[in-house]
Amino acid sequence: MDKPLKPGISAIQQNRQLCRICDTDCSITGNATYCPHCGSPISPRIKNSQQKTWALLFTAIVFIFPANLYPITYLLKNNTLYPDTIFSGILSLLDSDMPAIAFIVFIASILVPILKILALTFISFAVHFQWQLNPKKQLIAFSIVEWIGRWSILDLFVISIMVAVFDKGNLLSVYPGIAATSFTVVVVTTLFAAESFDTRLIWDANIDAK
Repeated sequence: MDKPLKPGISAIQQNRQLCRICDTDCSITGNATYCPHCGSPISPRIKNSQQKTWALLFTAIVFIFPANLYPITYLLKNNTLYPDTIFSGILSLLDSDMPAIAFIVFIASILVPILKILALTFISFAVHFQWQLNPKKQLIAFSIVEWIGRWSILDLFVISIMVAVFDKGNLLSVYPGIAATSFTVVVVTTLFAAESFDTRLIWDANIDAK
């Protein structure tokens, strides 16, 4: 039976580790590298967590620009090709008296990805430079980002929504643009950036800075 944790001292300083799979309190002394309950590998911190998160965030930042500046769809109507960016699609929805759908598209396609990138970047900077911030508030912010990330794959259906509200009275063909690929990259990289970030580093940064 492991001794109870001492208050005021971090678990890692007491050679203890919580299994990220089954939440079992594990001892990391000696050669114990696997959870005694579920057999999952345990380690004090996720290896290269910050490096992976930064690499994925940088990729998302690079692709967020073509995702919003280049056409996300091309519509072929009456032998004429009409390019549409995400923003121009939102304006078209507003002109078509569809403010509710325009609002959903704006939130899902522009606001959410940008806020996810900004939040993850800020938390990563706070950890790297050991800023003295409230770790609980940082964890709440990260939990929100992570929760949104689980639903971020729904952003990819925005293209379908934009296409569905076009005038069906004319024959048209829809083709994905370069922004569709860039948008997918942004969604996937921000999702994996949140997954690769080790939240325990938030507490480590505050302890080390003291």
